[in-house]
Amino acid sequence: MESVDTVTPPAPGGADHSEPTGPSEPTLDYPFHRPSAVEIPRVYAELRDRCPVAHVRLPSGDEGYVVSRYDDVRTVLADPRFSRAATTAPGAPQLTKTPPLAGGLFTMDPPEHTRLRRLVSKEFTFRRVQNLRPRIQELTDGLLDAMEKQSPPVDLNTALAFPLPVMVICELLGVPFEDRDKFRGWSDAFVSLTSHTPEEMAAQRRSMIEYLAALIQRKREEPTDDLMGALVTAHDEEGRLTEHELITMGITLLVAGHETTVSMIGKCMLTLLRHPEHLAALRDSPEHIDHAVEELLRINPIGDGGPLRVTLEDVEVAGTRIPKGSAVLAAICSANQDAERFAESPADAFDPARPTAGQHVAFGHGPHFCLGAPLARAELQIVIGSLIRRFPAIRLAEDVEDLHLTTGMMVHGLERLPVTW
Repeated sequence: MESVDTVTPPAPGGADHSEPTGPSEPTLDYPFHRPSAVEIPRVYAELRDRCPVAHVRLPSGDEGYVVSRYDDVRTVLADPRFSRAATTAPGAPQLTKTPPLAGGLFTMDPPEHTRLRRLVSKEFTFRRVQNLRPRIQELTDGLLDAMEKQSPPVDLNTALAFPLPVMVICELLGVPFEDRDKFRGWSDAFVSLTSHTPEEMAAQRRSMIEYLAALIQRKREEPTDDLMGALVTAHDEEGRLTEHELITMGITLLVAGHETTVSMIGKCMLTLLRHPEHLAALRDSPEHIDHAVEELLRINPIGDGGPLRVTLEDVEVAGTRIPKGSAVLAAICSANQDAERFAESPADAFDPARPTAGQHVAFGHGPHFCLGAPLARAELQIVIGSLIRRFPAIRLAEDVEDLHLTTGMMVHGLERLPVTW
């Protein structure tokens, strides 16, 4: 870990090169090093204490800021002065060497973002997801039936964590499940920080755009009542989104709709497997599953931070002035372990009884709060509850030290999760 005491203060960041106020800033390379599959980067605790607005070098080579305290993270996520749309402007600082795909929910601000989000939000309401729960349970049971027929150890990623979210999002969108193997390569490239070259990312992006364009054309020729079919109708008959927005929406929903849940199923189960006393208590009292999932979401970050934002004007955060045109990352994983907010027990400890667990920002905050949060919660509740009920003796088949997270990605998932029973 690079200590904030030993680094050299950088040249000022931001597009207008204004001098920030407050203490001198260290220059750190982002993303930060993760010491193991079950720990967030240790530097965050030091940053929260001593440098809550840290100056960093991004994988693109641009400079920016990482905000690490809970209250400040919520400010960055909700304050309109921190713009996602500005990340697509010419000359804007970038997270990676491949600019973000413009025209989608991830790169829009209100009111354009509000217009597009409204088109799909009804598919992800709590009531709509409640109606989907029997189908999610049916798909889960089928995967667990197949898993039970195998001889342990079994990789839980392969058996359950990957196929289930893909099945659910494919069914919801109306995308052929048999094309699922293509999704993994596409999704990995879309959430890559350093694991893909710019050429690889561009090639995967083109491939996915071509696939969605062909799928949309098929739905024009043979209309369907799934979500993609409804979006095609919204474009063709109602003119409520452009062709580019239609394709980009499909990409956004397909990638975001499964990539994050895949990683969370594995990491949440690993947490329970490392705490057999909590796993047994949850198996004996399944009515506590909803609250336990909130604590699992809090303690298991999807990634280090949310999507990049760019400041539209000078903004002061935690006594530091961030200049206009600066790249800013809200460190969600750090916010969720901020002892100032989660003080009932050690903030970096898994505590299923924690009363403030539901205050986490795992799904973001503000206008870009995760559209699929109700669906992700339902999948996690059903999968975890079903798994520990079906396999009451489930346990890790290898030492935790032998497990590793994927690297160079915005979304951190386990490479594998071998279990036995």
